[in-house]
Amino acid sequence: MPTEVTLSLATVYGFALVLARLTGALVLVPMPGLSAAPPMARVALAGGLTMALVARWPVVDPGSISAARLAGWALAEGALGAGIGVTAAIVLETFVLAAQILGLQAGYAYASTIDPNTQADSGILLVFAQLGASLLFFAGGLDREVLRLFAGSLEKIPPGSVVFAPAAAPALIRLGATLFSTGLRLAFPVVALLVMVDVALALVGRVNAQLQLLSLAFPLKMLLTLLVFGWGTLLFPRILRELSGQAFAAARHLLGP
Repeated sequence: MPTEVTLSLATVYGFALVLARLTGALVLVPMPGLSAAPPMARVALAGGLTMALVARWPVVDPGSISAARLAGWALAEGALGAGIGVTAAIVLETFVLAAQILGLQAGYAYASTIDPNTQADSGILLVFAQLGASLLFFAGGLDREVLRLFAGSLEKIPPGSVVFAPAAAPALIRLGATLFSTGLRLAFPVVALLVMVDVALALVGRVNAQLQLLSLAFPLKMLLTLLVFGWGTLLFPRILRELSGQAFAAARHLLGP
């Protein structure tokens, strides 16, 4: 005998609300290659993760929901998911900011390659830093922390009851300030070394004006940047763990007390 599968309207509403929150997070969570993946693959990923959280779906009364109210709930869920995704993206953007500063000072801005995430021209050092930080993100298990935080958000703030607390704004602002301060602290030692190289070459050129030091300055600065930046990558896992702790704390503030 043929079997019919029926879904209640309440189940469909619950699925749609959880999917809206999860999609808002996936848009900003730094997953390598996700933006370049086929649309059906991204839809399948979002749908699969939503089905995995079926135990946390809300119970919705279809009779008390209008189309406008459902749309407002979906927008609020997407905004909450985007907030969770922003906290995870800020962690990796710290390393990208440091690489952008170094690439400009060391001369790597003259050479570009295709960014596999955005399919746009980007600096070589920036792409390496972005891919390396993304690999550390998954190697450190931070992706599981994001999913755990997302599942906890469904329990703490059930879909359809999102209320944005003003107390969450200072935590996100401080996290954004941490992005710039940490990125600058990562880049400043190398930038100071490059300034010293420029000063030394300028003094040598002042002593002997016949020396053509311009052709030597670029490869020397690029080599020093690679050496010091490569040595600094040994500190990246520890920095990533510290930043992720602050990011997840800010995300918990976003979910309320």
